[in-house]
Amino acid sequence: MQAFEYANPKSTKEALSLLGSQWGEADILAGGTDLLSLMKDYIHTPRRLVSLSGIKELRAVRSAADGVHLGALVTLEELLEHAVIRKQFPSLVQAARGVTSPQIRAMGTVGGDLCQRPRCWYFRKGFGLLARDSRGRELVTNGENRYHAILGNRGPAKFVSASSLAPALISLGAKLTIASASGNRTVEVEKFFLSPTDPASREVDLKSNEILTEILIPPSAGVKGATYEVRQKEALDWPLATASVALKMKGASVDSAKVVLGHVAPTPWNSAEAARALAGKPVSEATAQAAADAALAEASPLSQNRYKVQLAKVAVKRALLAAGRA
Repeated sequence: MQAFEYANPKSTKEALSLLGSQWGEADILAGGTDLLSLMKDYIHTPRRLVSLSGIKELRAVRSAADGVHLGALVTLEELLEHAVIRKQFPSLVQAARGVTSPQIRAMGTVGGDLCQRPRCWYFRKGFGLLARDSRGRELVTNGENRYHAILGNRGPAKFVSASSLAPALISLGAKLTIASASGNRTVEVEKFFLSPTDPASREVDLKSNEILTEILIPPSAGVKGATYEVRQKEALDWPLATASVALKMKGASVDSAKVVLGHVAPTPWNSAEAARALAGKPVSEATAQAAADAALAEASPLSQNRYKVQLAKVAVKRALLAAGRA
């Protein structure tokens, strides 16, 4: 690991003053469950680490008229144990439960989960987000791609978004507060994730001199939600496909729906096609299957990951059926 300066500010304002104008000057340290691995592999080599652990307001959870405000440093374990979260947002709790390691739950934060870097092995071996060799040749299409994207992969980015919580948060209409020295800005969670088109771009809408400080989840009264993951093993691992759904019902029929897939595209995938397939219909085996088929109708699997299409359909169908029973 490259030597670095360590800073432990006591306020968000102080932390912002310690960040750099370009990536590489400083990195934010929250739980460290991803960043330290990146530093050990020399993927990140910051000259300064700015720890957020001393900023108490970033650990708060509070309820207000506009919803529940989660500080970015709330850990996954704190999320799982919070009575209001467990009652109001079952799909988010189910997503957090998918992180099965007690150590990761204890240290990993909700903000860190959203900002973690892709798990693509080409990126983790130093070939960049777009996975190019020293001659600029693309590596994924004809290489090992069994865990890569099946949706949104017609551009240069073919990794999958790593966030466990993002699909559920998007289905719930959550927003982020991002702070900088010039003030705060608000970003919908869905728009926070980006599919980079050049080597200099990042996969989230966060600049080197900004800090994600808070997640706002709007009230969920009348919403039925669920998350379903398909994974290879129950031990700590990243899912092969995830679906988080939020249904607003009108009687026995779906008035409106959000169906968001995870781990199948460079960004969490909000399927308008699946939502249309559900509108005005009851949640049943047949309608859930039709929505799953619609969600994956435009899938473009690579040479080794066609199997993920069926897994993603299973995730959508089972999430919908679980939400319908809620």
